[in-house]
Amino acid sequence: MFFYLSKIFWFFIQPLNLAIFLLLAGLLAAVFGRRRLAASGSMLAFLILSLSAWTSLGAMMLNPLEERFAKPSLPQRVDGIIVLGGGFEGAINLARGGYELNSGGDRMVETAILARRFPQAKVVVSGGTGELFLDGEGDADTAPRLLGALGVGADRLILENKSRNTYENAVFTRQLMAPKPGETWLLVTSAFHMPRAKALFDKAGFPTIPWPVDYRTSGKEGIGLFRDNPADSLQVATMAIREWIGLAAYWLSGRIDRPFPGG
Repeated sequence: MFFYLSKIFWFFIQPLNLAIFLLLAGLLAAVFGRRRLAASGSMLAFLILSLSAWTSLGAMMLNPLEERFAKPSLPQRVDGIIVLGGGFEGAINLARGGYELNSGGDRMVETAILARRFPQAKVVVSGGTGELFLDGEGDADTAPRLLGALGVGADRLILENKSRNTYENAVFTRQLMAPKPGETWLLVTSAFHMPRAKALFDKAGFPTIPWPVDYRTSGKEGIGLFRDNPADSLQVATMAIREWIGLAAYWLSGRIDRPFPGG
């Protein structure tokens, strides 16, 4: 139930969709002669889109998440590497059978690099299909094609392709691997996603070393206009809002212990 409610809620609340719904509400209000209500809806939609696309607000919201876990020094020994899904274009790969990467593809590239550096380490790819309305191939199903092409043997891969969100990533991976005391596992995911991911793996009883990748901010963000192109700014704002809402929802539901987990 949590999965479906979260997906439906996010469909309505993400900036672009929310602006569209507000514009639609304003249009309907105008049709029925509610001019003040129509103006309010249109102005609110304009503010949401302009702040998200034309300002650095999204980057300023995302940066604290990315700074929460610094990338540590590599340990001498690594028993396993866990990479969370979210790096592939699932719908395209389902149709074409390839391994097209999206903006989060650094997760998979970094995993291949780490796997080459630690040739004895197991490589766990955790990620099924997390979309409610769109069809797509889960990352755990696509990853063997890319990792194999990059020199990671299939005998090292362990695929968890049932999870639909980060909570299930942690729980299902813990059940699948049953980590032993003293083992060293790296957790690879996007830097902005690491606070929630690390907290969920800790809560599931799977100790990991956070290995953040896929940074979206420079770390020197400030208030400004047109710091990036509007499409990228809107995407960053959307990611930031989604991640902060996710942290709040997981904390309120008891799935993590703190609203803003850190090291």
